Amino acid sequence: MASTLSNATLNVTLTESIVLNGSEHGSKKKMSISGVNEISKRIMTCTTSGTQIYAGGSSVSYGTFATSDVKYVRITNLDTENYVVLHFEGNSHYAQIRLDAGHVFMITRTSSVFDNNATVASFSAEDITRIDVMANTASVDIEMLVASA
Repeated sequence: MASTLSNATLNVTLTESIVLNGSEHGSKKKMSISGVNEISKRIMTCTTSGTQIYAGGSSVSYGTFATSDVKYVRITNLDTENYVVLHFEGNSHYAQIRLDAGHVFMITRTSSVFDNNATVASFSAEDITRIDVMANTASVDIEMLVASA
């Protein structure tokens, strides 16, 4: 059977709103990501011992995204009190980011995007092949959306 899906554009809008001393200093940014024909959206519970939420590889398979096709990843901490630690892995690189309760992390690709070198001039552009989430105090629900070609 031939696919009936056609590529679509994912539109993401980020709105910042703040008034300081009576003046508006917020902004609204729009991003359009074309060529999307696969969406995976999940809400899952992540534990204090860590939960793998993303796997990247050379091709799509059960629970694995084709790294070169991923165009957008959003992770939202749905908890109202507890932060989580996002752990990113590549073949030899690692990075961790704290994501507070109710906050959102997004990235617009997973291919050739990160490095752990001490200087910016040494960037070696490695793929993200795995994302784990570890809750700090108690299990936390997160939402993940992955858009890919």
